[in-house]
Amino acid sequence: MSNIDTMSVNAIRVLSADAIQKANSGHPGLPLGCASAAYELWANHMNHNPADPDWANRDRFILSGGHGSMLLYSLLHLFGYGNLSKEDLMNFRQHGSKTPGHPEYGHTVGVEATTGPLGAGMGMAVGMAIAEKHLSSVFNKEDYPVVDHYTYALGGDGCMMEGISSEVFSLAGTLGLGKLIVLYDSNQISIEGSTDIAFTEDVRKRMEAFHFQTITVEDGNDLEAIGRAIEEAKADTEHPSFITIKTQIGYGCPAKQGKASAHGEPLGADNVTALKENLGWPSMEPFYVPEEVYSHYQKIAEEKAETEAAWNVMFAAYCQEYPDMEELWSAYHDPDAGEKAIEKCEDFWKRSEKADATRNLSGQVLNRLKTCMPNLIGGSADLAPSNKTNMTDMGDFSKTNAGGRNLHFGVRELGMTAIGNGMMLHGGLRTYVATFFVFSDYTKPMARLSSLMGVPLTYVFTHDSIGVGEDGPTHEPIEQLAMLRAMPNFHVFRPCDETETAAAWYSALTSKKTPTALVLTRQNLTPMPGSSKDALKGGYVIDDCEGTPEIILMASGSEVELAVNAKKLLADRKVRVVSMPCMDLFEEQTVEYKESVLPKAVRKRVAIEALSDFGWGKYVGLDGTYVTMKGFGASGPANLLFEHFGFTAETVAEAARSI
Repeated sequence: MSNIDTMSVNAIRVLSADAIQKANSGHPGLPLGCASAAYELWANHMNHNPADPDWANRDRFILSGGHGSMLLYSLLHLFGYGNLSKEDLMNFRQHGSKTPGHPEYGHTVGVEATTGPLGAGMGMAVGMAIAEKHLSSVFNKEDYPVVDHYTYALGGDGCMMEGISSEVFSLAGTLGLGKLIVLYDSNQISIEGSTDIAFTEDVRKRMEAFHFQTITVEDGNDLEAIGRAIEEAKADTEHPSFITIKTQIGYGCPAKQGKASAHGEPLGADNVTALKENLGWPSMEPFYVPEEVYSHYQKIAEEKAETEAAWNVMFAAYCQEYPDMEELWSAYHDPDAGEKAIEKCEDFWKRSEKADATRNLSGQVLNRLKTCMPNLIGGSADLAPSNKTNMTDMGDFSKTNAGGRNLHFGVRELGMTAIGNGMMLHGGLRTYVATFFVFSDYTKPMARLSSLMGVPLTYVFTHDSIGVGEDGPTHEPIEQLAMLRAMPNFHVFRPCDETETAAAWYSALTSKKTPTALVLTRQNLTPMPGSSKDALKGGYVIDDCEGTPEIILMASGSEVELAVNAKKLLADRKVRVVSMPCMDLFEEQTVEYKESVLPKAVRKRVAIEALSDFGWGKYVGLDGTYVTMKGFGASGPANLLFEHFGFTAETVAEAARSI
């Protein structure tokens, strides 16, 4: 290791330690232990351009161990990303700073994904590698590898303990994602002490079983060995690669090195001084970095810019030779692609008068869109025949068919959702994921990241209520609708018929920053005469009365028909029926519009939904009532269950009369 390399590695350590100490909060263990590996990767192997962080063909780097965020912030600062200044490092973990406690996508330039929940970054990295492989099959021509980059993920023992990593790595090996390279920070320490207390399997053998190429670097500070391992990983294009790098947590700090206490607390002022002395750092001044180190990083950054410049020349020639591919590239990367595709889809708003399940209607809409929107790709957690999420004649994405647009995630709901996020983060694709609604519980942590990152991933959740029937309470969602509705920046759309189902897809595919869940029935629903594109407003009057209503019946999905039928039984009353397919969108409407649908003066209201009543209170008010589930479901034919649990027009009418 040359002296400038040593200084450059130690600059990462010193900046990280100083920032964490100043904040009096943070995780120094990973940055100190992984500084050598990160430097070697970023300086000598990774294609990136600090002057253009959004370059389409850049290599992606995901810090799955997001608690070690100061490692990433130090790299971004030293390489000159987004004017991330020394002052920004000094404001680490402070309110409003560019350097929050865990990396946040869209907040700090150069951060590819929001990480923190351990293992999540591994899943998103797999998604990015899938996106790269698919897009390369679409766009690459002989002599024009316009999509040709690697995805790197760095994580530690915690990431490997989380079940999500096994889910996504099993799929990555099956798919032969040769451009995925995982760097495993193996220091055998977790918060509670040695990993031996809870984590003793041979991780390398596990990764071999997943069909990864496995490589081990015995010394986490040996830059040459790390470099050889990365190049060996890149040379195997048939398998994803897993590089075990044996490190010491808190390396360089004599009192903390190799100890659990290095993980999640500042080193302490005296230990920061001892660290700098031990590393031979030329100054004890906080945040000091020698000018020759900055110059070294700047020189590397300039060389990286040349790599992009060469790609730009190639891409310009590609566009000249293949103007049709340039047009397709623009369509894939157009932020308004969803809206334009739907405009081209002549029968998108097609309406049939035949009763049908909204899962079937959703599948029909999806298959209308497949040719209009060529970058639409997705699949299900082994439930595509039930979720109706297969795009016919579009092929299955696999190790041997990267051009397929139907993804088979296997029974891996959590991993599927992280992969979906990663594909969306990569850019160029519009992705959907699917499972039964009750299993949205398994997707929730990664759905939360969709919302946090502002990634408009589409979720198709079918079998939406006790209408599941014979499968019984384990498969009948009750509280899941309330759970997802409670999440900020997340649209939950439960349509009542074909028109509202089309509206749900329209809303999902035109959303720029908000993920959308389509919550769909197994059982057939009758088309509603009053349903319309007003469903895009989240809530609207679907069946009205003359003059000011006395009672408002509010429902979503399959219960809208109940409300309409109950109105007929209340012929002596002025009754308005409101369809509320998406509370979240309704809340985004103007005060005037909401008042026109739900006038404050009308206090007699009934909420009807075959799920939990939680969340309806703001619309029902103190004088209203509910026809909802009060407990879990049961096993039996759907029509009998609806009657058993009180979901009949007569029950709704009785509830209305009671108020």
